[in-house]
Amino acid sequence: MKLDRRTVLAGTAAALALPVLATRPARADAKRQSLVDSSLQTAQKVLGGKDFPDATRMMPNAKGVLIVPELVQGGFILGAAGGRGTLMARNGERDWSPPAFYGMGSGSVGLQAGAKVSEVVFIIRTEKGLNAILNNKFKFGAEAGVTLVGVGIGLEGASTTAVGADIVAFSNSAGLFAGASLEGSYLDPDHDWDALYYGPGATTRAIVIERRYTNPGAEPIRQYLARW
Repeated sequence: MKLDRRTVLAGTAAALALPVLATRPARADAKRQSLVDSSLQTAQKVLGGKDFPDATRMMPNAKGVLIVPELVQGGFILGAAGGRGTLMARNGERDWSPPAFYGMGSGSVGLQAGAKVSEVVFIIRTEKGLNAILNNKFKFGAEAGVTLVGVGIGLEGASTTAVGADIVAFSNSAGLFAGASLEGSYLDPDHDWDALYYGPGATTRAIVIERRYTNPGAEPIRQYLARW
């Protein structure tokens, strides 16, 4: 069968386009997008609400933020507490990276039975704190100093001093952490979720430091953080 020139060119163009389409992330990735959207809602509540004035004051100098919209006792990691979150880093004034995905878990932190916390925002204040989280699994109390602030408490009433803290965590459910600590909890990058949302090869550093990946669904949270 003889093919005309237009047919050959169309076939060649389609063949060349296939590898590009194969590596393009699905725009409507509902599970990952839901976490990004929930992270935005948490940021709006914690950073834009009246309960955490200290968080708002810290944001202009923050190196990054990690947002866990829902941390639940009896979660998916080790049976004590678990949740998923998103990490974003600042790369200049009002310039925030797209979010990379993280899992959070704990083995034993003395949590009350049945308690849970929703909406935790970790404000990363130093390069040391950011690098500690970026370097694979981050364990609270080991790699960087962390201060926890419950709703309505303020830094002056925090369980540990915020002076010199690398990371300050703001939680809207003080009951969960009453008499408890973040010691022993950890954050772990989820490269599988990164790849599903951005495309093959996406890693935490490639997303938040090198800026080699993006997704249209991440723009609303980036724009919100650009207020600081």
